[in-house]
Amino acid sequence: MTPKGKKIKQDYRYEVLSQWRGTILKEDLTPTLRFYFKTKRKQDLDNYNKLVLDALSGIVYLDDSQVAGLHLYRCYDKDRPRIEVDVQ
Repeated sequence: MTPKGKKIKQDYRYEVLSQWRGTILKEDLTPTLRFYFKTKRKQDLDNYNKLVLDALSGIVYLDDSQVAGLHLYRCYDKDRPRIEVDVQ
């Protein structure tokens, strides 16, 4: 992983730690990830997807091997880019 990728993963992990209020999930789960980008410029969800799942690991769930299904959405919000995560 590049230094830039490591920094992004670390930032994601910090955000998860600051916002997650639940206990660590131990069962199989299906996350829904909504990526809100500033522009409609071509974005590869696969690159972001793995970073987010890794950031959630050990905080929201024990390990990303618990992911039984996955929903990814690319959205746009030029004023408030963000990532929204919902875990079922």
